[in-house]
Amino acid sequence: MTLFEQKAKALRQQHEELLTRKNELATTADSFFGTFRFSQNGIYEKYRYPVLTAEHIPLEWKYDFNEQDNPYLMQRIMMNAVFNAGAIKWNGRYLLICRVEGADRKSFFAVAESPNGIDNFRFWEEPVTMPDDVIPATNIYDMRVTQHEDGWIYGVFCAERHDDSQPGNLSAATATAGIARTKDLKIWERLPDLKSDSQQRNVVLHPEFVDGKYAFYTRPQDGFIETGSGGGIGWALVDDITHAEIKEEKIINERNYHTITEVKNGEGPHPIKTPKGWLHLAHGVRATADGLRYVLYMYMTALDNPTKVIARPGGYFLVPEGYEYLGDVMNVAFANGWIADDDGKVFIYYATADTRMHVATSTINRLTDYCMNTPEDGLTTSASVETVKKLIAKNRHL
Repeated sequence: MTLFEQKAKALRQQHEELLTRKNELATTADSFFGTFRFSQNGIYEKYRYPVLTAEHIPLEWKYDFNEQDNPYLMQRIMMNAVFNAGAIKWNGRYLLICRVEGADRKSFFAVAESPNGIDNFRFWEEPVTMPDDVIPATNIYDMRVTQHEDGWIYGVFCAERHDDSQPGNLSAATATAGIARTKDLKIWERLPDLKSDSQQRNVVLHPEFVDGKYAFYTRPQDGFIETGSGGGIGWALVDDITHAEIKEEKIINERNYHTITEVKNGEGPHPIKTPKGWLHLAHGVRATADGLRYVLYMYMTALDNPTKVIARPGGYFLVPEGYEYLGDVMNVAFANGWIADDDGKVFIYYATADTRMHVATSTINRLTDYCMNTPEDGLTTSASVETVKKLIAKNRHL
């Protein structure tokens, strides 16, 4: 066996060991900061290892295994991160439609599947080939996946292009909501981007018709980064998804000063239907002295009116902990995919630091209880103190 063959064999063995590593419920883990303990909040359980990282990407996507062409067995295409994945249960398997980012900063979609939803994720043989819209995008990412009652599986994602109104600014960009649909998650039909008077990111398709129309959760914003006059998570109905256009839009989950949604917020995956209402997972962003902090939060809307908020637990639901804090973009938790099994178990797929994918598990009953029985944010210090004192008084009485 040549040295090249030995190195290739070792690479494949290490890769297989990573792919087949059994995940386990998180209690403690080692990090740059030392050993830390994961939160035990009773709402969900985190798992010790990320479910997907750049190291999980197939070796054939990175290495040229022809010894004559690549005698040093170098990576010919380097991959940077796997994060912000949509999720769907498909033919009994747990599938993540991931954002894979190369060393060149370009993102693309790739499907990874697992038999149990918590480990043994493997990418399909090739990345997704996503057709372009009329005006090709420079970058596409963060797909939300919705199995709609019309029979199609839809992917709604951010399509980023240079803002040509600022030719001298190479950081100026525009965001629109790209739309595609599929029957098998392999062949995708690209539909025209969502038309809107404002830029749009974090757009999500509701899984059911509403008044005979397609319903979108939106996030209107004045600029590529800044929301400006955009007031929060919006709602819009569309007659024809093959030529989707927002004509009327209203905010259903607003931003508030000095809260986790002060800077911006956005819908995560499409909501889960439960007997007591629609469960929503979203992200909120606030400013800190160290930059923006992204956290996850939840809320519920009425079954007969998805725009009517019926539960609004205060504060964050999930944040980066320990090593989750470290990565390309520090202090970020983001989710655009979850899966609810028939037995009520929920798999929450979240990314940290724009670097890797994790899973946390809970149940419909627990998440509903959390939403409906957690106090709302009173929006002032005095209100927060009174909320804490009420719980203290109740426990003192017990």
